[in-house]
Amino acid sequence: MDLTIPIQISTLSNPINYQDNILLMGSCFTEHIGDKLDELKFSVLQNPNGILFDPASVVSSLVSYIQNKQYQTEELFYYNEVWQSWQHHSRFSKTDLQECLRGINESQQEAHNFLKTANWLIITLGTSFSYRLTEQVPAPFRRGAVRGGVANNHRMPAGWFNKHMLTIEETTTMLDNCLHQLFQFNPNIKVIFTVSPVRHIRDGVIDNNRSKARLIEVVHHLVNKFDKLYYFPAYELVIDVLRDYRFYDIDMVHPNYQATSFVLDKFMRHFVDEKAQQLAEEIKKIVIARKHKPFQPSTEAHKKFLKAHLEKAQELQKKYPFLNLDEDIRYFLQ
Repeated sequence: MDLTIPIQISTLSNPINYQDNILLMGSCFTEHIGDKLDELKFSVLQNPNGILFDPASVVSSLVSYIQNKQYQTEELFYYNEVWQSWQHHSRFSKTDLQECLRGINESQQEAHNFLKTANWLIITLGTSFSYRLTEQVPAPFRRGAVRGGVANNHRMPAGWFNKHMLTIEETTTMLDNCLHQLFQFNPNIKVIFTVSPVRHIRDGVIDNNRSKARLIEVVHHLVNKFDKLYYFPAYELVIDVLRDYRFYDIDMVHPNYQATSFVLDKFMRHFVDEKAQQLAEEIKKIVIARKHKPFQPSTEAHKKFLKAHLEKAQELQKKYPFLNLDEDIRYFLQ
């Protein structure tokens, strides 16, 4: 008896390999994919602005990387004893203005340089809802908002924001324009779109589904229009294939470890080169060994364990010079 709905996932004709540079942007589910690829030693750069949920924030950030935008002090604002940017996650916020600005601009420069030679861009869209500052927001706090829109509300007063569900036409236009700029900047890059399976339950179940439906419609329109765009069905794998609350965390919103692992396994199988998958399995053994916590680290048995995995890491590093196993080798040298 088959207890799940089958899903057809097209395998890429020219899939991801270890020589590729991969930029990932978007919602928190983006970081599940990115963390997995990073752990397996793929060349990745994740969310240079921090987590982004809506298409407007993704587009604004991506265009800023293409243009190598450098932020100025007048684009930051001071609130709750820290300097902040409407376009950046709170991890960039600092008590010192220059330190905040330096961290943002270093990330901008890194993203610009990485994107210039990136082979893949993976975008995970979370919601169609965007937030825009209202007229009642004091002038000093309006600095840095792009056309009034913000990527992060930094827990500001709710009355400072208008919530707007982007229409299909709005989302299509902004992403279409952005992609044209991207392909002009880097003609060799390919793009994978996903829609996050995380439920934005604060929007309500009905509006969450409307929001996701708009994203799915836009993404498929764009994939059909451009020959360098692809769709990975992370949303459908969780919502339609797993389709059970036992695959969610206690908040009933975020997919749990089991669900995330299921989705990542499908991604590796269909979107990553077969030889890269085989190498990833070898690297996974190194990763698991490094996470091992010995009860008696001074024993001969543990020393042999370290030596065996040191030799394995060194062998892989020699055989595949493009890998960076320096940290692992240093760990096993202890």
